[in-house]
Amino acid sequence: MKDTLRQQFERLALRLSELDASLADPSVVSDMNRFRSLTREHAEVDGVVQRFRRYQQRERDLLAARDMLADADLAEMAREEIAAAEADLERLQGELQTALLPRDPDDGRNAFLEIRAGTGGDESALFAADLLRMYTRYAERRGWRTELMSESMSDLGGYKEVVLRVDGEDVYARLKFESGGHRVQRVPQTETQGRIHTSACTVAAMPEPDEAEEIQLNPADLRIDTFRASGAGGQHVNKTDSAIRITHLPTGLVAECQDDRSQHRNKAKALAVLAARLREKDRSERAAKEAATRKGLIGSGDRSDRIRTYNFPQGRLTDHRINLTLYKLQSVMEGELDDVVAALQAASAAEQLAELEGRGA
Repeated sequence: MKDTLRQQFERLALRLSELDASLADPSVVSDMNRFRSLTREHAEVDGVVQRFRRYQQRERDLLAARDMLADADLAEMAREEIAAAEADLERLQGELQTALLPRDPDDGRNAFLEIRAGTGGDESALFAADLLRMYTRYAERRGWRTELMSESMSDLGGYKEVVLRVDGEDVYARLKFESGGHRVQRVPQTETQGRIHTSACTVAAMPEPDEAEEIQLNPADLRIDTFRASGAGGQHVNKTDSAIRITHLPTGLVAECQDDRSQHRNKAKALAVLAARLREKDRSERAAKEAATRKGLIGSGDRSDRIRTYNFPQGRLTDHRINLTLYKLQSVMEGELDDVVAALQAASAAEQLAELEGRGA
């Protein structure tokens, strides 16, 4: 293990001692908010420190086993212990390095997925519907719940824009790398000559804020319009002004919802999407400033970034950020995204680790 990493674990051991002392302090115990915060930190730090102590113990075991090699009667046992200790040390070092990586505080949140048709007209809108189906199937595979927050249909049954809410465990951690431009190459349904066309959609994955952290919207900054819902929905929605469009005047961001018969519920959904968009706007602006000094491995997440190509004639999916190519496009379109997500998470962790080691060098 590099000395820079070892020093960080030793600092964590000192921090654990500080936390032990703080949690024994009556003034801390009487402050429930601080007590809960320190208790959570203690649990996280303790897990890492205990693993580091196990690593140090196996280092001592390895040295002792190597000393035993000089004794002919113990040499065979020593070789077995050396092999076991070296395997344990390699495994523990990997676990420790991963434990040091800073966790995105939004990883455990639910998420909104916003899919917009881009270049390509009707074919782009149809591909937006395919992406919505892909993400919905992926959510089903993981046991997540989905809710359609808003939709704007195209003439051929695709989507000009659609927003999906995904609710479950570590949703944002798995969907956050989907933000960006998604390009499709295939023969469109409307193509009579059998020619391959290229079109694109953009996806934005936005963490759903906690109620306590949700952006407080000033009513004076909002313009709320009601209108009659369009498209499918039965006679009732076409007779009442139940659809809601909310415009955030300072930024020009717009959210609308027309999927529910209740104007009140449509308004609540639109406000939730608007709050997430405002939060994501702030997040993107901060990320852009950071990217000016360091380009991230998985891109800035900007919607203009072309992150992935779906080539249907070749059955090929390519993620351009990590040079990943998979020849299982049909399976991916059915929601089998685990291989893609795992590769992106591994690449992100590797980049974080390299940065961590670079700072400590």
